[in-house]
Amino acid sequence: MIAKATEVNKFCSVAKTNHYFVIGMEGESASLVAQFLTVDGELKGPQVYLPVDTTPDQLQVLLNNLLENEEKEAYHFRVGEYEIGNCVKDAAEKHRPDGDLLEHVIPITFLPQAPFKIRPVTRCATSMEGHKEAVLAVRFSPDGKHLVTGSGDTTLRVWDINTCTPKHTLTGHKNWVLCVEWSPNSKYFASGDYVGGIRVWDAETMQCIFSNPKAHKKFVTSLSWEPLHRNPNCHRLVSAGKDGMARVWDIILRKPVFSMSGHRMSITCVRWGGEGLIYTASQDRTVKVFSDVEGKLVRTLEGHAHWINTLALNTDYPLRTGAFDFQRPAPEDPQEAQQKALQRYLAVKGSGPELLVSGSDDNTAYIWEPSAKKKPLLRLTGHQQPVNLLSFSPDGLLLCSASFDKSLKLWNGKTGKFIATFRGHVGAVYQVCWSADSRMVVSGSKDSTLKVWNLKTHKLLYDLPGHADEVYAVDWSPDGTCVASGSKDKLVKVWHN
Repeated sequence: MIAKATEVNKFCSVAKTNHYFVIGMEGESASLVAQFLTVDGELKGPQVYLPVDTTPDQLQVLLNNLLENEEKEAYHFRVGEYEIGNCVKDAAEKHRPDGDLLEHVIPITFLPQAPFKIRPVTRCATSMEGHKEAVLAVRFSPDGKHLVTGSGDTTLRVWDINTCTPKHTLTGHKNWVLCVEWSPNSKYFASGDYVGGIRVWDAETMQCIFSNPKAHKKFVTSLSWEPLHRNPNCHRLVSAGKDGMARVWDIILRKPVFSMSGHRMSITCVRWGGEGLIYTASQDRTVKVFSDVEGKLVRTLEGHAHWINTLALNTDYPLRTGAFDFQRPAPEDPQEAQQKALQRYLAVKGSGPELLVSGSDDNTAYIWEPSAKKKPLLRLTGHQQPVNLLSFSPDGLLLCSASFDKSLKLWNGKTGKFIATFRGHVGAVYQVCWSADSRMVVSGSKDSTLKVWNLKTHKLLYDLPGHADEVYAVDWSPDGTCVASGSKDKLVKVWHN
């Protein structure tokens, strides 16, 4: 027997039976039976009877009521792999092309959206001159207050984001500055160069507090900091080099802590994960997993048929930004900041283990659970040339891959299922990074342009020409206000809405 309907809003009313909810709409419409699921496949609430023309806004109201959320949250919805745009029927018909919608329960997966919305960058606000050679690295600080660039002219420059003028020029490297990385508490940043040297800088005084010009026998390929939720002081850094070695450094004690060996060729990328593990990818076609306590090898991940170019974690964004969420000030107390960083990390990681993805010259990407298994979970195919860069969305639910085949591809970050291909670049895609709300990506290419892509429509949102040569480095500020790019034309450009 159906209980008395309760008003949800002017479009939608809900009535509960013993087995399911009945959704009454203004006017008459055909109905289908649906079941809400989390991205992990957990059932939420009873099955519901929905008119086929139910809109996403009406689903928002219904789901918030079913979950009894005190504060209304924003979600986006999918039927299988198809996002619900105008109404449930459109996505359901794609999910079940046989047209048999009424005889089956339609699974509606809901994904939480960021409570804020980032505006797309649409124009070049300024071109900043100063570097005398190509700009090879661009990185915003986790608190969004500083921008650091590294160049082939052996210098780093720190820029004022508001006035778009150089604040400091940092010297000391003996060759090209290839990589720059900020500590998650925004107090330090590290740089690595072409002759194997690394330097660590204090973000307040802009003085070099640690330097080792012979950290590696060949050039430094990648840097990564210990996560804030594992160490509130953020004083350990891992560097990787073409010499096949990875080394952990204590920047306060100014000495190496331990070295990690085993690769037979150059290490191309290193990531310090949130579960006490360090991951290294190499041209020897393997990923090695080390303990971050003593540097012991935990396991070797094998599967790629050619050298590995890139690694990404589904928790990269909270690991990078620590306690900075830009909705409220970060705690000043290190212990409180550590606790907040842990909460943000766990919110993205979810109940399962941390996921790692690797991209290779064999044109594929593999998704791994490196803390538990040495066999890949999923193999992602479709690119026609090497996969140059991989990046998870800040919420960890989507994955974007950039390739020398001039395209980007979008994948489900949990299941590995292909979602869309973004075409528009006429040269190899070197860089891709996400807006903080996970709704857009910006890509940088050999064709000298940046492009902003809408992940809801899977279309090009804005084309951003302006550089006179290849775009080597791109970063979207963690607070979402601007994008910075570095190019072979020696310019740093800042892009705004």
